[in-house]
Amino acid sequence: MTEATLLLRQVNPAWIQGGRITSQVFKPTPKDQKRLSVYDGDRISAEDSWKHYTQSVGYSAVGVVAVSVGECGRQELPAEADPEAFPEHVTINFGDFSNAQIEKKAKYLKQAALRRGWLHEADFAP
Repeated sequence: MTEATLLLRQVNPAWIQGGRITSQVFKPTPKDQKRLSVYDGDRISAEDSWKHYTQSVGYSAVGVVAVSVGECGRQELPAEADPEAFPEHVTINFGDFSNAQIEKKAKYLKQAALRRGWLHEADFAP
């Protein structure tokens, strides 16, 4: 991965409000152990990552947004390859931060993703 590598994030329908993504898209839940699962955009397209997530894994997503490795780095969030789950799997590690810091970093990443726009949208409306 390089600084420009896009980290593809699947967007759950619950993470859309008023037609826009919320910062929850980039906020790990307690079960995630402060690691956010994403796909390595150098290894898989946004559409293929969505197909994998919704068809192979069986989760719900309305589309794909992304942040770059560099944008994560500017927030001191390491992007770490984790191919044990599947070859294109990467985690963004929030482990060193408090909940308040995680919230700020998630908002920063959301804004970066909003500037970039949707990389893939499902055929149905959220």
